[in-house]
Amino acid sequence: MGKEDCCSTQLIDANGEFNFKGLENFVSSVKLHRCGLSYAVVAIMGPQSSGKSTLLNHLFYTNFREMDAFRGRNQTTKGIWIANAVGIEPLTIVMDLEGTDGRERGEDNTTFEKQSALFALAVADVVLINMWCHDIGREQAANKPLLKTVFQVMMRLFSPRKTTLLFVIRDKTKTPLEYLEPILREDIQKIWDAVRKPQAHKDTQLSEFFNVEVTALPSYEEKEEQFKDQVAQLRQLFFHSISPGGLAGDRRGVVPASGFSYSVQQIWKVIKENKDLDLPAHKVMVATVRCEEIANEKFSSLMINEDWLALEHEVQEDAVRNFGRRLSSILDNFLSEYDVESVFFEENVRSSKRQQFISKGLQLVHPAFVSQLGHLRVKSLQTFKTQLEQLLRRGEAFAASVRTCSESCITEFDNGCSDAAIRHANWDASKVRDKLRRDIEAHVSSVCNDKLSELKATYEKQITAALAEPVESLFEVGGSETWASIRKLLKRETDVAISCFSPALSGFELDQDAFDRMMQNLKDYARSVVEKIAREEAGKVLMRMKDRFNTVFSHDSDSIPRLWTGKEDIKSITLEARSESLKLLSIVAAIRLDEKSDRIESILFSRLLEGKISLSSRNSDIADSCDPLASSSWEEVSPENTLLTPVQCLSLWRQFMAETEYTVSQAISAQEAYMQSNNWLPPAWAIVAMIILGFNEFMLLLRNPLYLFIFFVVYLFGKALWIQMDIPGEFRNGILAGLISISSRFLPTVMDLLRRLAAEAQGNPASGTSRSSQHVASQSFRSQVNSPNPVSSSVPSSSVSSNISTENDIEYTSPQLTHKRVTQVEQE
Repeated sequence: MGKEDCCSTQLIDANGEFNFKGLENFVSSVKLHRCGLSYAVVAIMGPQSSGKSTLLNHLFYTNFREMDAFRGRNQTTKGIWIANAVGIEPLTIVMDLEGTDGRERGEDNTTFEKQSALFALAVADVVLINMWCHDIGREQAANKPLLKTVFQVMMRLFSPRKTTLLFVIRDKTKTPLEYLEPILREDIQKIWDAVRKPQAHKDTQLSEFFNVEVTALPSYEEKEEQFKDQVAQLRQLFFHSISPGGLAGDRRGVVPASGFSYSVQQIWKVIKENKDLDLPAHKVMVATVRCEEIANEKFSSLMINEDWLALEHEVQEDAVRNFGRRLSSILDNFLSEYDVESVFFEENVRSSKRQQFISKGLQLVHPAFVSQLGHLRVKSLQTFKTQLEQLLRRGEAFAASVRTCSESCITEFDNGCSDAAIRHANWDASKVRDKLRRDIEAHVSSVCNDKLSELKATYEKQITAALAEPVESLFEVGGSETWASIRKLLKRETDVAISCFSPALSGFELDQDAFDRMMQNLKDYARSVVEKIAREEAGKVLMRMKDRFNTVFSHDSDSIPRLWTGKEDIKSITLEARSESLKLLSIVAAIRLDEKSDRIESILFSRLLEGKISLSSRNSDIADSCDPLASSSWEEVSPENTLLTPVQCLSLWRQFMAETEYTVSQAISAQEAYMQSNNWLPPAWAIVAMIILGFNEFMLLLRNPLYLFIFFVVYLFGKALWIQMDIPGEFRNGILAGLISISSRFLPTVMDLLRRLAAEAQGNPASGTSRSSQHVASQSFRSQVNSPNPVSSSVPSSSVSSNISTENDIEYTSPQLTHKRVTQVEQE
């Protein structure tokens, strides 16, 4: 959509005649009668040739006639023109008013200007007041007298209706809008307060009639692109302008669209009949223009003043000493020059322009003042940091050090602010002081957090060192009181750490909540250390269980390695070893730091150790449904305290059983091998066969006792030879090695036995000694063979040698042989 979609017409001509036919055609063309209450009216007023039509054409895409700058500055818009805004919802009607202060109408014929301005305020929802940036503060150029008259007449003629006054400052200079807007608003408020109000509106506020808005635009001729961009942004304010909060949001007393034509006709008729409006005197206008020119000249001189430029450059680098005194002196010089040149003009205007010059001058030097305060703030903050660090290094309390340094820092800053203050402005440095306080608080917070973190880390390290190894040792031992010991250890070490941590925190003067939170965090950390170790132990519980099983299974109660000789009860030892291993599993199955009872150990022992888990059960599905180990949680233990779920315990136990089964089988095999190696009796069937088949031989021996005696002597000799050569010991190293060893020692052993028998035979005359020795030998023999025989009493003592040589050729002598040798020596 473009300007070709715009419909425009002249509503009121230069002579004040209302164009009734043109208005009807316009309403019909834009279909205004369909809008109901959804439409808005925007008007613009301002000095002649100030670019009002140009602004409207760029703002609403209208086609009002614009001034041709190449043909000179003259009146372009005559009367009041009306058009519709293109591309804006809702329908917006735009009125372009004839400019004020026009040369064509002259100085005295300003009635139409007053009437058109009053008409715009009465009809429009939004009135754009176009004004030059350099006209702000002028009595005439800023249309202040005209607004004063319009306010008074409007209250007298019309009922209250809230209209938005949008002041558009054209050809904006470097002066920021935030400094221009307060001046303009103050002038408008003064106008409102100065007008004489009817009794009905005596106490009515300006805000009940008008919403005052201010915006600024750059020069269209010098910065066309920037001008268009900002106008485009301003255009966005007119979309949905009648919505609550919009420019035309106050819809009180809005005339329906179908009655718009008749309404504006009646308003213009009332305005035409009123003729008691007047404008300020020409003298005031001249004073306004001339005083403003002088003030602008002095301001331009101030901007290029060498003293000011030098001071500005110095303050950019660092804080300047005597800043306020030097700057006040520069401003006083220019104010004195202004007073001399404007002494003959009207007092009120001169004072007003002087104040404007001071405001502009202060606006110019204010950034330098801000820079000075910024340097003072940075310098004070650095001083604070240095002093605080020194005090903390000396071991001073943190909170007391912060208070001392803060007071010193703020005092230094306040002294600097007093030096930077100037006489012409009462600038408040509280914001910068607050910023300094915030910077100090931020630095204090940072340092405090660092110190607290260091302190916390120190005690956490202490707690870790105090708990880690003892807790691991307790888990390795795995006794029934493991968790009770851990709880006791945790409480003791935590209390020790808290007792040291609390005095260390007192120097920070934390509030009670923060103090309690730090204490609780340390306690929680100690608990977390134990929980971490418990989780690590749960991860390696299978290895611990196997180690415990091997220790208990392979060693007796005195920690001596077991020898599987056949006397050990492997079943009970295995049960004991598995029981100890299962205790380890029950200990690390859950965290028990809260002294809450549970049935984990009993469940594990009843379901695992007592053999109630049957993997091959026919009813395994039914058993799993009621099996406590077929669950993912323990009944009495919360999920966060669960280290091993019942299912995991069952899986670990099965793996443990599979990996320790080999150890048990090896022990059983070793025991059987030992028993076989020490059992020299033939099988029972062989003994029965020998009795049956050897019955005749046995009877032969009974009939011939001499044979029995010979066999007995051979048995005794063989028994002595068996013991002397340690036959079982030789075969421990293997059959082949045993045979070789026996073959090499057989003949020397036989010869040694025969020699000893001969020696005993020579000492036989001593009868008393012989009988005693015979008795002793008989008793010794009985103890060796462990089978008493009545025939042995008739065997002479000289037939058996009691000297037995071991594998290491160490000779052991019986009491009988010792007695014989002693007797023989005495006889010799």
